[in-house]
Amino acid sequence: MSVEQLDERFINILFFVFANSYFYRMKKWVSTFANKYLFSFLFLVVWVLFFDENDSITQKARLNDLSILNKKKNYYKSEIEIAKQELLDIQHNDAALEKFARERYMMKKNGEDIFIIENPQP
Repeated sequence: MSVEQLDERFINILFFVFANSYFYRMKKWVSTFANKYLFSFLFLVVWVLFFDENDSITQKARLNDLSILNKKKNYYKSEIEIAKQELLDIQHNDAALEKFARERYMMKKNGEDIFIIENPQP
């Protein structure tokens, strides 16, 4: 063997020894780091998603309740507008007042008879 071949073999052996020990130390450090922090992160994610007071299932239920409440709010706002319009009609129109009293409270004039006809339920 020539000197160049020996030098090249020696360099390869040195590289293998140092690289191997370096990679072993890095692998050990990375595995320790990854296991400890990965475990902590996964524990935190599972805790927040399933066991916390504001877990994902509760949040979904609350969002569903919120949408139902918003629908009810819009319905009652429209009902309030209708009631305000009826109030204005009743306050300023005598015919509307008489119609309201007859329909809602079954009031009648003296000498009138009221016949209530109900549709039979099938």
